[in-house]
Amino acid sequence: GTHALLVLTVTLSPVTAAAWRENDVTEEGVHPPLWELAPENLLGFPVKDDKIVINAWNYQDRLGVYKSLLNASAEYFGAFGPQNSGNILWGLPLQHGWQFRTGRLADPSGVTSCGYENGELLCQSVKSWWSSMNYYLSVIPFLGAVEAGLFGQLPYEIEILPPEEQKDGFCYSVKDCWSRIPKLMDDWKAFFEVNNFSSFKLDDALGLLWKAHTNSIAYALPKFQDRLKYLSDPEANFGEDWADAVDFIAATHFCTDLPTTNHFQAFLPQRMLVEEDVLPSISDFSPQQNRVLVSMRDLHKANKLTGGLLLKVWQKAMSTEAGREIGRKMIESLASS
Repeated sequence: GTHALLVLTVTLSPVTAAAWRENDVTEEGVHPPLWELAPENLLGFPVKDDKIVINAWNYQDRLGVYKSLLNASAEYFGAFGPQNSGNILWGLPLQHGWQFRTGRLADPSGVTSCGYENGELLCQSVKSWWSSMNYYLSVIPFLGAVEAGLFGQLPYEIEILPPEEQKDGFCYSVKDCWSRIPKLMDDWKAFFEVNNFSSFKLDDALGLLWKAHTNSIAYALPKFQDRLKYLSDPEANFGEDWADAVDFIAATHFCTDLPTTNHFQAFLPQRMLVEEDVLPSISDFSPQQNRVLVSMRDLHKANKLTGGLLLKVWQKAMSTEAGREIGRKMIESLASS
């Protein structure tokens, strides 16, 4: 388990982040797919009955939610990279873009054309495990930011449209979400508090971000367990491995800015896994991609076998800023050796 953890963290180490920062961050492929088509701010969404209406089951609308968050918080991250590239919120839309690009947001049951190129490409299926999980890493952070005052005094209320089916797993407004999931809303509100943003240490901001992030995943995991049945066994295993690995990555206060996240995502599978995929020798995956998948699998198994003790030991080692700094230096040293 420890070996798997080291392999995973070394492989995913952002050692080329400095090189990324030297590149033009507007170059093609750096941003999520269709990023330029997403609404720039909240008033780019339709307004109906004095409400800003957002269709969270449309990929472009979810991108617009992320773009609004990034633009509204840009002034606070100017010192960390040009053109808002140092904004640590980039990890969220980039992960979602990877899910879209790899077909993970489409209807996995194949009953509808939702999410497919020859059908409704921008549709996000409520049957998709990835799409349902991501709701708690897009809509919920967004509504927490609204409550925290990131967007100032809005002229309209926010209304999130429900999916056509399986509506019970979600909330659809600030008030609705506060009544259903107050702890998660409080976590995201705490991150987005403008007072915090005005004078923050990056490590502290990353700590708040990752706390809200991991708590969102922990809440959503059991809720959407039934969605895994639509996936192949390798893809379902990968989804659970991914969710577990996030806890380990979060403990290091891994930087989720634009260059670092892009570097990290190069090692994730660039398509859905199918039954025929056998690790560690998936022929159309790079050696690093195979290795990352194996490491995630081993890490998940080891953590499960120890009843979560492996994660607790790792979190304790990473519980101070000095510990995290040593951990990151160790990882970078190992990765560059």
